Amino acid sequence: MNPKTLFEILVREHGEMLNVFLRCSVQSPQLADELFQETIVVAWRNMEKFDTERSFGRWLRGIARKLILAEYRKRSQGVLLLDERALDRVDDRCDQLHSRPGDTLQEKLAGLRECIAILPDKFRRAVELRYMEDVRGARLAARLETTAENAKKLLQRGRQRLLNCLQNKLSLETR
Repeated sequence: MNPKTLFEILVREHGEMLNVFLRCSVQSPQLADELFQETIVVAWRNMEKFDTERSFGRWLRGIARKLILAEYRKRSQGVLLLDERALDRVDDRCDQLHSRPGDTLQEKLAGLRECIAILPDKFRRAVELRYMEDVRGARLAARLETTAENAKKLLQRGRQRLLNCLQNKLSLETR
């Protein structure tokens, strides 16, 4: 998986909590939106500094926190709803809400690999060809020795089985 795609997935997964954090922390919804965008840009530019053993969500909120405080110092009034200690408490609460098993990238990838491994052969082969070897369309159908329509169905059903497997893994681990 290329870095851009991986980054987009992580932002989609953690963006809502980042938005909650920002809207709880600043007075203006417009400023929260600006800070959200700036946080994502800063994160993208510094992605090589991200420690994959840690929570991506907490890392994003740490960037946002620094941007909030810089904005506060710049304007020196009318920005913050919370003081620094309260920002820390909101960040901790966001982390608690999002820190269930599978929160780190490595845990997610390990779970995905386990789920791929237990897929029935026909679905596993379709998923591996498409997402690990980037084989698409007619080439995918040819490699699977089937029709294009059947190849699409195999992928669709394989993805659904992966989703079910991952959801089951997470729900079992949180009990």
